[in-house]
Amino acid sequence: MIKCFPTHHLTKWGFGVNKIFLIFFFRRSVIHNHSRNFTMAESKPKVFTTRSRDSFPPSAMEVLESSCEVSYWVDNSVIPKADLIANIKDKEALFCLLTDKVDKEVIDAADNLKVVSTMSVGYDHLDMETLKTKNVKVGYTPGVLTDSTADLTVSLLLATSRRLIEGSAALKTGDWTAWSPLWMCGPELSGSTVGIVGLGQIGKAVMKRLKPFGVAKFVYCGRTKKDDDFEDGAEFLEFEKLLAVSDFVLVTCSYSPDLHHKFDKKAFKMMKQTSILINTSRGGIINQEDLVEALKNKDIFAAGLDVMTPEPLPISHPLTTLDNCVLIPHLGSATIQTRTVMSKMTVENILAGLADKEMPAQLA
Repeated sequence: MIKCFPTHHLTKWGFGVNKIFLIFFFRRSVIHNHSRNFTMAESKPKVFTTRSRDSFPPSAMEVLESSCEVSYWVDNSVIPKADLIANIKDKEALFCLLTDKVDKEVIDAADNLKVVSTMSVGYDHLDMETLKTKNVKVGYTPGVLTDSTADLTVSLLLATSRRLIEGSAALKTGDWTAWSPLWMCGPELSGSTVGIVGLGQIGKAVMKRLKPFGVAKFVYCGRTKKDDDFEDGAEFLEFEKLLAVSDFVLVTCSYSPDLHHKFDKKAFKMMKQTSILINTSRGGIINQEDLVEALKNKDIFAAGLDVMTPEPLPISHPLTTLDNCVLIPHLGSATIQTRTVMSKMTVENILAGLADKEMPAQLA
């Protein structure tokens, strides 16, 4: 709508009397991403986000809210399935996390769903087959958490091998009585063999960070041998051989069903009794009951886990009682910078999908 004001109304505001001023009023909502505009007649697309607004970096959510009608779960906790089903019913897009099980029942409850965007690299929590059948576009956030996860993997390795958590607890409880030759000793990286299960981008970044520690040899296993440039001196071995020769076994592979409980009683028996296991991949790769037994029986020296099953791990779980097991609550990508980039990419995927454009990172 356009309104023209007579000049006599404007002279008292200091405007010249010989000029005409046109004031334009436009009422519409615009998505600036990918040049797609949603007019008032179309209305803003509805998006449901599975955590409370204050769970995310504000800058990302402001971009989403400027283009969409966004609703949020009530707090920073995992949304119950029944509530997810109720909230997704009339939504066109879902902003979810790896803790949200988006299965066939959830997807079938959504009448208008066009886009699912997960703030994660992994997507085993999504029923990809059903989403594909329903022609729902799926976005994720690959390539942005390599550095933060590699940093965390090295940190967890050092905390476990040098018994930092155990030593700190001993100090606080008064068990630190005097210096003793072998008290709180653990294996060092210098001169060791490090085995990497899954030499992808994260595995390679971990290897790069560990080289200055004086590691003697890197070995790796996976579905296929990498080319020489990517290997960067690492040797490809079968899984069983890697377990037998490695002083440190680092699990950095992507999860797939065939890797479920890859580390079981048989695998632990193959490892050196002085070896340390570190897992920053997915909890399902390790049979935790077998790991408890291996740690208690000293089949391996120690373990450090950033991921476990279930998450959160109950405080009564046997792993929490073991001094030679370091547990941290899935902190692999937990840097301010990485989580900000992940949230922005999740939003960009949603806006692109709603605009019928290819997402920055699209699975299907």
